[in-house]
Amino acid sequence: MTCPRCRHENPPGLKFCGECGARLAAVCAGCGASNAPAQKFCGECGAALAPDAPGAASASPESYTPRHLAEKILTSRSALEGERKQVTVLFADLKGSMELLADRDPEEARHLLDPVLQLMMDAVPAAPAGLRCAGLGA
Repeated sequence: MTCPRCRHENPPGLKFCGECGARLAAVCAGCGASNAPAQKFCGECGAALAPDAPGAASASPESYTPRHLAEKILTSRSALEGERKQVTVLFADLKGSMELLADRDPEEARHLLDPVLQLMMDAVPAAPAGLRCAGLGA
């Protein structure tokens, strides 16, 4: 099987290229089925896999952006760009929290989780940007 990225010839049955590590199968965005890289349509659901396949619309922004909006974006680009900031992000997966909170109202759930979230935030050293919010819908 030829790698779509580096064109290295790989033995049959491999899932990833032995030369560059690229996936050797095209994964369908519609159903998640694995397809050979040369296929243009999914063998499971028939969805287009290749952007140049008939029916696989890859419209350019010009085709769906109103002219007045495009001009406004282009003329005020510097105002839209914003600024860069360094932030600290804390991701946490509380095992079993969905089962614990499933039948509770949001205020009660927040009351249960707030002490845990506070402990996690206290564990984050004083970061330049600080930690602004965490938790349920915050």
